[in-house]
Amino acid sequence: MKIDVLTLFPEMFRGPLDVSMVQRARESGQLELRVTDLRNYTHDRHKTVDDRPFGGGPGMVLKPEPIFEAVEDLADEKTHVILMAPAGRLFDQALARELLQKERLLFICGSYEGVDERVREALVDDEISIGDYVLTNGGLPAMVVIEAVTRLLPGVLGDEESAVDESFSHGLLEYPHYTRPAEFRGMKVPEILLSGHHAEIEKWRAEQARKRTAERRPDLLDKRAEKL
Repeated sequence: MKIDVLTLFPEMFRGPLDVSMVQRARESGQLELRVTDLRNYTHDRHKTVDDRPFGGGPGMVLKPEPIFEAVEDLADEKTHVILMAPAGRLFDQALARELLQKERLLFICGSYEGVDERVREALVDDEISIGDYVLTNGGLPAMVVIEAVTRLLPGVLGDEESAVDESFSHGLLEYPHYTRPAEFRGMKVPEILLSGHHAEIEKWRAEQARKRTAERRPDLLDKRAEKL
């Protein structure tokens, strides 16, 4: 997979995407990641990327010219262009798997009061939000999406079953996990996990996943019911 990121703050991406599974994917060649400074596509001495909004109001809006020039330079016909914005689709595991099917992704990281609407109308294929709150810019949300998609690439996790059993993969939160020792400070591992009866263990895990979801995220159960 090839991923481009267009941002005003490329330095934010140094570190978070150079470690762990994302680093492994980059080193193995499964992920080609390029972070580009939007200011590279300005042509005035001040490298101007924003201006006041027409009609008045607070803050500044990202200008269309540098974004259009950047996307036209970085993207091709196979590129899925994504704007990280509060008004976008709410990101979840299902959307991560949807993006996994794309050959190339390009993330536009919004800043300030947002981007000129003509960018949305003419360039963007998708808008994504990671939650109902506002951040200073789209850099951190883009990193979240990149991490979630990258770990789904074949071979990145090492154990392919890890991605299958994780929270949200089946619309439920993940079941509890235990490891050695079997007893710690009076707290014991459930006997079923020590029994060796794999069918019963899977049944217990399914029950625990549903129970945990009902307690903590009943909305997920409602979504599952709607799909049935």
